[in-house]
Amino acid sequence: MGYKEVYAAWQDDPEGWWMDQAAAIDWTAPPSQALFDRGNHMYEWFADGLTNTCWNAVDRHVPTRGDQAAIIYDSPVTDTKRRITYAELRDQVASVAGALKARGITKGDRVIVYMPMVPEAIIAMLAVTRIGAIHSVVFGGFASSELAVRIDDAQPKAILSASCGIEPGRIVPYKPLLDGAIEMAEHKPDFTMILQREQEPCELGPRDFDWHAAQEGVEPADCVPVEGNHPAYILYTSGTTGQPKGVVRPTSGHLVALNWTMKNFFNVDPGDVFWAASDVGWVVGHSYICYAPLIHGNTTIVFEGKPVGTPDAGTFWRVISEHKAKVLFTAPTAFRAIKRVDPKGAFHAKYDLSHFEALFLAGERADPDTIEWAQDLLQVPVIDHWWQTEIGYPAVGNPMGTELLPIKVGSPSVPLPGFDIKVLDEDGKELPRGELGALVTPLPLPPGTLPNLWNAEARFKKSYLEKFPGYYETGDAGYVDEDGYVWIMARTDDVINVAGHRLSTGGMEEVLAAHPDVAECAVIGVTDALKGQLPMGFVCLTSGVNRPHEEITKECVALVREKIGPVAAFKLCAVVDRLPKTRSGKILRATMVKIADGAEFKMPATIDDPVILDEIREALLGLGYPTA
Repeated sequence: MGYKEVYAAWQDDPEGWWMDQAAAIDWTAPPSQALFDRGNHMYEWFADGLTNTCWNAVDRHVPTRGDQAAIIYDSPVTDTKRRITYAELRDQVASVAGALKARGITKGDRVIVYMPMVPEAIIAMLAVTRIGAIHSVVFGGFASSELAVRIDDAQPKAILSASCGIEPGRIVPYKPLLDGAIEMAEHKPDFTMILQREQEPCELGPRDFDWHAAQEGVEPADCVPVEGNHPAYILYTSGTTGQPKGVVRPTSGHLVALNWTMKNFFNVDPGDVFWAASDVGWVVGHSYICYAPLIHGNTTIVFEGKPVGTPDAGTFWRVISEHKAKVLFTAPTAFRAIKRVDPKGAFHAKYDLSHFEALFLAGERADPDTIEWAQDLLQVPVIDHWWQTEIGYPAVGNPMGTELLPIKVGSPSVPLPGFDIKVLDEDGKELPRGELGALVTPLPLPPGTLPNLWNAEARFKKSYLEKFPGYYETGDAGYVDEDGYVWIMARTDDVINVAGHRLSTGGMEEVLAAHPDVAECAVIGVTDALKGQLPMGFVCLTSGVNRPHEEITKECVALVREKIGPVAAFKLCAVVDRLPKTRSGKILRATMVKIADGAEFKMPATIDDPVILDEIREALLGLGYPTA
């Protein structure tokens, strides 16, 4: 069956179609039906089935692929490599689960995981789900204040952490951050388990147990079956109010949907090596480092490093070559970083990538220039795709394992089963093909997507369901073309109104990225007394470019005026060394807008380097902003 046939089969009978996919999962007791309508636009999938996440990700594979590597750990920052087989992984996970169970962790308890990119982070997540508890992974190295907010919301009985994380050129001690967070939080965990890393061990206090010592003499824990609607985890995502939102991931829908994507979307078979170059703190790390590859019987790579600087711009090619990765999934920002340092792709020629079949990009908008550079260099399909923390897996993308459709550079392609993307205007009226508006998908959302926020149902409805009744509001803006391809142009907040014209900042970024000297860019809308808003561009230059900045910005302005027209009123452009980003690579455009408008803002919890905001402020002053 090709894409159209598969998509039509889902449309004709969504519940029956998903029940068919559920047959690929091991159940202690299969569900009696697929969809449970809880009223008021609230839904659950496979709610009365009994299953276990860890069993499906680990134990069930041991009889047939016990000697296969489940995890390959590659850490250029510590010069360490390890292979953990499925049989070894089962034993290590059961041991950690036993240590948690022995200290009182039971089904439904929350456990925070605050760890670097080491195999023990994956083991911790699996150990928590093994005994029916609920994990909440917080990015290792997060500020104490932000971790404290999550402790108070999730109210964990335990926190699993490490003595330190390792960044290029520096060690980040975690224990002082963890202790500070526990001190700030009103809720106190019963205990912590700390993995001591040789690069910087820490002192343990009265509530702390050593990771290895805690496992001594305890009975390994068996898998505990849980109901299909039981939360596997809570993952906090930034909210517009500055307060994090706890996205809940239900156990059974998570298993069913992720398993389906591995073959049908990514085109990998059990036994293939799959690499998602992300962090376990993000949803990509949950879905495609930890869970989906293991559920499907793949080998997953846990990479502790960066695309450049650990040690060079050839690191990704080395990892793919050395571990025979079939596909790589990463954020476009990683490729922009490689392209900026090595624009001619010289490092690529040093490695054998003959077994490499596809590059998948997601996490932010993939500009055509970056996609075309990667296509030319790698000579494999480069698949842009779109989804969100709330959704948990690809919603729009080119389904390589079903049928590789023609690639339209700049579009993440077509809706996948479970999603029927519509474009609405402010009043909720569906717009014609080709017109820019708010992207939504009809309810119910498919299995594995968020059914609710943790202890915040009113906020869930307000954030996602209220504005367009009967639909899930994605918060993204774009359009659907005549062929049914979806074009994600910006966050809804990034569609700017210039003298009555609704314009996409993403469209302007696409034009700027095509300038031969521009490695990376961002466009924001700033307040203007006459036109309401004006677009303002920031460009980072490719390594080795040393022309006068005034020349380059003048060319950028001319390019936008040529490609988009005078209606864009694009006159403001500055060259900067770096753009402010989250650690996952998303550009902090909303924060840049607030600085430009002279508004107060809260320092984003996920910012990679706060110093960059000072550089942006200087560039804004040079352009005459803020005007007040």
